[in-house]
Amino acid sequence: MRINTDTLSIIPMIIRCRLARNDKASACPPVAITFSVTGMCQSECKTCHIGREFRKNAKEIKAKSLSLGEIEKTFQNLGRVYYLNISGGEPYLRRDLPEIVELAMQYLKPRIVHIPTNAFLPERIDAMTRTILETMSKYNHTIPLTVKPSIDGIGERHDEIRGLKGNFERLEETIKRLKVIEEEHPNFHLELGTVVSNYNVADLTEIEDWVHSQGVQSYRNEIAEQREEFFNIGENITPSDEVYKKLMVSFTKKIKKNLSTKRPLAKMTESMRLVYYDLALKILRERKQVIPCYAGISNIHLNYDGELWPCCVLGYAHSLGNLRDFRYDYYALYGSRKARKVRKYIRDGRCCCPLANQAYSNMLMNPRYLGKMFTNYLMFS
Repeated sequence: MRINTDTLSIIPMIIRCRLARNDKASACPPVAITFSVTGMCQSECKTCHIGREFRKNAKEIKAKSLSLGEIEKTFQNLGRVYYLNISGGEPYLRRDLPEIVELAMQYLKPRIVHIPTNAFLPERIDAMTRTILETMSKYNHTIPLTVKPSIDGIGERHDEIRGLKGNFERLEETIKRLKVIEEEHPNFHLELGTVVSNYNVADLTEIEDWVHSQGVQSYRNEIAEQREEFFNIGENITPSDEVYKKLMVSFTKKIKKNLSTKRPLAKMTESMRLVYYDLALKILRERKQVIPCYAGISNIHLNYDGELWPCCVLGYAHSLGNLRDFRYDYYALYGSRKARKVRKYIRDGRCCCPLANQAYSNMLMNPRYLGKMFTNYLMFS
């Protein structure tokens, strides 16, 4: 594996985050930021009710959304990050998405950009993705962009779980268009993702086989969770740890079998995925933070309305504060009494979850788990 300066640039960030968690260093730019650019969504998923909330409160949600000017002030103050996850709602419903990415490239200078999508607007996703790639190339043409359409079933089953008739056909069209982009742009990466819930646990082998039949190199799944962000607290959507264990054993075998055929970025993603499955299962079984959580330090989640969360699971219930109240100064908000209280809540182990984005960062912060990821990469290459 070739180690370049982009890879090594994360090391000082990891060190500072480890010190910050123990209050031995002041705030530093997070390693990863998730930015929910909009509260708009067409879907009515069985595991997520963001779309339902949008239909109930559309005017209020649009009025509260951060403007481009506010986003620029926030990014300008925040400084460099390593990983930018642009989320929603449905990110591609925000027509100025390419402009948001340009502001990120200008100020945050991410080394990886990731955008999930419900894949309901193939033509717009195609056009915007091409514009985003052009924009990114002005700053650094080597930065990887990953777009991850969701797949929660095959055919009508997908439509039923996602709550959008005709979504699967549009997903197929989106995949075809994004595969063309992948052929044209070496830094573009197509990935599919599934939310593993009680609604589709019996369908996952069929889903993964279908994904690979489409020639998609990277496939990720994460377990359905009760999250403040999704307005689904109290709902029975999460499979038991025993069910999840059986599924992960099967998926792990497939990953190891095919890992050597993957492109470098997909190979690294799949290597991390192997370690994540093991960690997620332990968290579900033991109901505790198996390794220290760095939510609110290594990772932050910026909501469309300016609220800054440690993660989407704690979300509205444990917000660090609103950036508008601090004149878009992340570091002033970080040092506030409310933010310190939330970080202590996490540090004391009063929450635990297998949230994938946070788990990946937590693994980077943990030498043992970091070693496991690189071992997988080398062993199965």
